[in-house]
Amino acid sequence: MKVERRDVLKLGAGAAVGGVVAAAAPAQAQSRYVIMPMPQAAVPIAGTDQLFPVRRIYCVGRNYLEHIREMGNDEREPPFFFQKPLDALVMDGKPIPYPSLTKNFHYEVELVVALKSGGRNITKEKARDHIYGYAVGLDMTRRDLQRASGDKKQPWEIGKSFDFSAPIAALHPVDKVGHPREGFIRLAVNGEVKQDSDLKAMIWNVDEIIANLSTQYELAAGDIIYTGTPHGVGPVKAGETMTCEIVGLGKLTTPVVAPLA
Repeated sequence: MKVERRDVLKLGAGAAVGGVVAAAAPAQAQSRYVIMPMPQAAVPIAGTDQLFPVRRIYCVGRNYLEHIREMGNDEREPPFFFQKPLDALVMDGKPIPYPSLTKNFHYEVELVVALKSGGRNITKEKARDHIYGYAVGLDMTRRDLQRASGDKKQPWEIGKSFDFSAPIAALHPVDKVGHPREGFIRLAVNGEVKQDSDLKAMIWNVDEIIANLSTQYELAAGDIIYTGTPHGVGPVKAGETMTCEIVGLGKLTTPVVAPLA
């Protein structure tokens, strides 16, 4: 399948970000803007017609020991955080175009946490009080550009924060699935398993991630956090399909198609 930019854009602003969106602002409010505002980016709630509005997308780097080792990084360093734009979201089953500028497009399956509330300096003991639910996600990476930025000591945005770089499946509320802290997390490309690990292999668990992140930013309802990937990351090509699965959270299927025209 080949996706052309005009085919994406003609579906409307929501389709352009690859995500499900809530209603746009009323016409009277829109008239105050000099350009049309984007609709609210949102993620569907599994088994319902409800939506979770997304405020920010945070990502954790280097949170599984074997992944740190396979990337040749110092395993003694703590994880760190970066962000992706809201229009990087892509819903389950939707294709993503192979991105420009890269020859090494990598998959990274991750547990995603969605917050229903937030604050500053949240303790790890109180972190779970702020969690709405969980989902399966992909942190897609232009690995060659990420490494080049690192070599030059430049920001990672070009390697991490690009269009269609944050596929995500439907959210599962805590009251349905609890708080997954152990069990399988895996990814396959065209049916061949590439990543296969356990959530308990995280260096920092979800509660600790929220506590640490809240010392750097004031967290709020609508924030989602990609919590890091296990070992086994690698390249994917146009024409291949990634299938991700996390215990209790179902699957995320993401085909890669030809670059945008």
